[in-house]
Amino acid sequence: MTLEFKNVSKSVDGKVHIHPTNLTLEGGTMNVLLGPTQSGKTSLMRLMAGLDVPTDGRVFWEGKDVTGQRVQDRKVAMVYQQFINYPSMTVYDNIASPLRLMKKSAAEIDKAVKQAADLMQLSPMLDRKPLELSGGQQQRCALARALVKNAGLVLLDEPLANLDYKLREEMRVEIPKIFEESGAVFVYATTEPEEALLLGGNTAALWEGRITQFDLTPKVYRQPVDATTARVFSDPPMNFLQVTKSGSKLTFGGGQSADAKGKLASLADGRYLAGFRPNHVEITKGGDDDLMFDTRLVVTELTGSETFVHLDHHGDKWVGLIHGVHSIELGSALPVHINPAHIYIFSETGELVAPASYAVAA
Repeated sequence: MTLEFKNVSKSVDGKVHIHPTNLTLEGGTMNVLLGPTQSGKTSLMRLMAGLDVPTDGRVFWEGKDVTGQRVQDRKVAMVYQQFINYPSMTVYDNIASPLRLMKKSAAEIDKAVKQAADLMQLSPMLDRKPLELSGGQQQRCALARALVKNAGLVLLDEPLANLDYKLREEMRVEIPKIFEESGAVFVYATTEPEEALLLGGNTAALWEGRITQFDLTPKVYRQPVDATTARVFSDPPMNFLQVTKSGSKLTFGGGQSADAKGKLASLADGRYLAGFRPNHVEITKGGDDDLMFDTRLVVTELTGSETFVHLDHHGDKWVGLIHGVHSIELGSALPVHINPAHIYIFSETGELVAPASYAVAA
């Protein structure tokens, strides 16, 4: 099974929702659409399902042009953030509903429903109505209904966003297992980089209606092709500052410098953009090669075991994720340290020039 976009774009009332896109998704794969709100995730899914028709370009399913084919005529299953169940039906009947439309026998329906309910931990609740369930149980009912359809294309649009933290963590692990043997194409939309990493498979980073990079998830995370992808695949977004290469030295904004080692030694002299993720910001020196930057603390956010520090570095707005709980006076000077191995180098226009050395070694 293969879903293919060939130069597909979508505009509504003259506004571009999806820029020209070429994309191929293979059967048996988990494909994550990662991007902020209004980056184009749902628009892409609607084009994949046949709910919308592209303004330009063609959509192919298993080599057949299905552009314009109705969603009813495709083997597609969809699950949304706002779970949709039939309130007057029992959980059993909700899960069974697509199979009855497919004219399956009572024995086939019963077997499939019970298997799906068991996977989704809904077996004790088959006689209940959806409104008698918790939010997490209602979402699992919607997932079970998608599972029994045995669809070739399964679209999951932020399906876990409304679940509690514990259940969300469990379902992130279970969803790939549940669907891995079906051979279907799975597309999962999320705004959370952590969720993309947990789901694995492939990730398409999206920004303002463009796919900036599509590849194996670890590669997109470790070696983003540009600064935009790096921002998308980092929560909070990657921090940036100007850097100048001159001879064997890199000079960063604020006057800090480091030896240009490894691939950086062969960089042409000039101006670049340096980037580093919030979790690589330290408030204590970790090694002799660490760079120290003078910043001012603007805001702190305590998460329990970690502290987010919002920093001002000569006009650059940075965020650091610091282990432990720290009480630091707002507005005070706060020196921070960065290991050069954690620094990415981009061109001034944002293209990746050299990935961080730690990412290449991973």
